Amino acid sequence: QVQLVESGGGLVQAGGSLSLSCAASGRSFGTSNMGWFRQAQGRERQFVAAVGWSGRSKTYADSGKGRFTIPRDNARNTVTLRMSMLTPEDTAVYYCAADIGTVVSNNSASYEYWGQGTQVTVSS
Repeated sequence: QVQLVESGGGLVQAGGSLSLSCAASGRSFGTSNMGWFRQAQGRERQFVAAVGWSGRSKTYADSGKGRFTIPRDNARNTVTLRMSMLTPEDTAVYYCAADIGTVVSNNSASYEYWGQGTQVTVSS
């Protein structure tokens, strides 16, 4: 079991930066792949970024490449989504998710545990 709590969302101007944090509790964090997804109003949930259990394997959606990074700290049971050069198209609720699988996935169906989400709003 993994419990996830996101924080760090808020309002930011276009071109700005924001870091989201996901705090995890439970025994499985250190062996879980972690992902960030987002869902804009009226749209389907979409993949943002994911990192393998060791932190070495990372994958990003094309929309975030060069702008987002996803470091994790297994000693602190946290995973972060660092976002820069934000645009209004990045406005969404951002969700942290955990996958006790072997392959880092960009498919939300692979993730067993989800946080409650945190709102990110980028103003133009």
